[in-house]
Parts: sequence; C-alpha cells; structure tokens
Amino acid sequence: MKSSTWFDAVYQCQQQGKSYVLVTLLATAGSTPRDGGTKMLVCDDCTFDTIGGGHLEFEITKQARTLLLENATTQKVEHYPLSSKLGQCCGGATNVLFEVFTQHTQHIAIYGAGHVSKALVPILAQLPLQIHWIDNRQALLDEIDYQSLPTNVKLIHSEHPEDTLSNLPDGSWVMIMTHNHQLDFDLVEAALSNQALPFIGMIGSKTKARRFVTRLEHKSWPAADIERLVSPVGMLDIPGKQPIEVAVSMAAQIIQKLNTQSPSQDTQKQAWRDNKLLFKSLVAEPQK
Repeated sequence: MKSSTWFDAVYQCQQQGKSYVLVTLLATAGSTPRDGGTKMLVCDDCTFDTIGGGHLEFEITKQARTLLLENATTQKVEHYPLSSKLGQCCGGATNVLFEVFTQHTQHIAIYGAGHVSKALVPILAQLPLQIHWIDNRQALLDEIDYQSLPTNVKLIHSEHPEDTLSNLPDGSWVMIMTHNHQLDFDLVEAALSNQALPFIGMIGSKTKARRFVTRLEHKSWPAADIERLVSPVGMLDIPGKQPIEVAVSMAAQIIQKLNTQSPSQDTQKQAWRDNKLLFKSLVAEPQK
C-alpha cells in the first residue's frame, strides 16, 4: 500500500479487503512517548503511523498481529507500564485500545477486457471487492493504464484463461465476457468443474445461453451444475445495449448479491452500541 498515515491506510485496507488493527493510546499517565488519542494501523505485513516507536510499539505491533490471527472483528484494551520491563525509561503508563477489523472481501474474476468490462471494472472497483481482470490478448491489456488501476484490481494476462480458475480463492464469483464464444464455453466448463465457485455469470443473449445449456446437456453435465450458470448475466429489467448500460446492469446484480450477504442493519447498529458501551467502560486514567 502507498499510504503513510493511518487514516489513508484504513481506506486502502477496506478497498483491498485487507484485515487490520487500529491501535489507539486511550489514556496516559506520567511521561509517555506520545499523547492520548495517538493512533497507528497494523496489518499482517506493514504498519502506518507511529505511537512513539521503541519497544512499546514493537510489543503493541506484536499483540495486534496476534489478534489478526484470530480472524475475528473485536476490541481489546491492554495496560502498558513504561518500565524497564518494556525497555522504556519514560516512567509513565498507557492504556491501549486494539480495534480489529477482519475483512471478508468478496473476490470476483472478470474474463475479458473488452468494451463492457472496461466500463464495468471502474464501477466494481468502488465496491468492497478484490477484482481479478483476465484476458489472453496482451495487446489489449497494454492499452490499459496500469498506473491508474485502483488498488483492488489485479490485471492478469494468460494464454489459457480457463487455467486460472483453479487459482481463484474459494467462494469467488466469475463473470465471463470474452471476445470468443468457444473460449466462453471453455471457461464455463472449467468454472462448473470447480464446486468452490458459487456464482458463474456469462454475458450474452438468451439465444447464446440456450445454446450453451444444450451443449452442456449433450456433454452429460448434471442439471444441478448447469443451473449454476447465470446467463444472460445482469439485472435484465435495466434496458439498453450500450457497454455502459450493460455494465450498469451487471454492477447492479453484483451490488444486490453483496448486500444479500452483508450483515443486516440491525446487526451493524448493535455493533455500534457495543462499541459505545466499551468506550464508556474504559477508565479515565491508566491503572497504577
């Protein structure tokens, strides 16, 4: 990540689906390296900002990464006396709040870098998605400005795109929209062969969809597998055939799916209430 401050890093972590811990010095007593309210962000492989450095920061970073391994969103308060035990000679003490944010970001693979996908990817990149954008035409990929790609978009060239399906994380969604119907069919078969891919969408007309279903039936694919193919993909009540119109239709379907699997508003409100109770329970001064 390119961030240097914790608040920029929070945004980038959320965009990239990266779990993190926000560390806050809640209250300090005596001499401490930084004042109460100072924050830093800790990921599994990097940190942003500082709470003062030294062995205190080392121990807090170590504790934050231990919490990340638990893979659960939670909050925890720890008391740290700045004594010789921590290699600090400040003589003060501080309470530290660890806020663990575990990101369960959805991965989506988009096959094809044509006009529709070029309209679709910038929309999807604004959502909590990790996007694998794959094509076998290097010349077409070279037209894309790699430097301007959002951080949650990974551009991949593959001579045989169907081979990349086995490398996708379990639970990934698949959007098939290449320039070649045979390649589309090869991708559909490879995707259906992977039971860990719950959503397989393919762009095209109803006629194309029927032909694909017939081909799958002739190849003795089970009906349950064939039903996993969603084609035509997108919200079909959104009219229009222009690339941006088709892209909006597909993005709307993805947004609908994201909200279906997201926590309910009641659950989110309860989480906020729990956080408020946590803060109210914190002592005004560190323990002596």
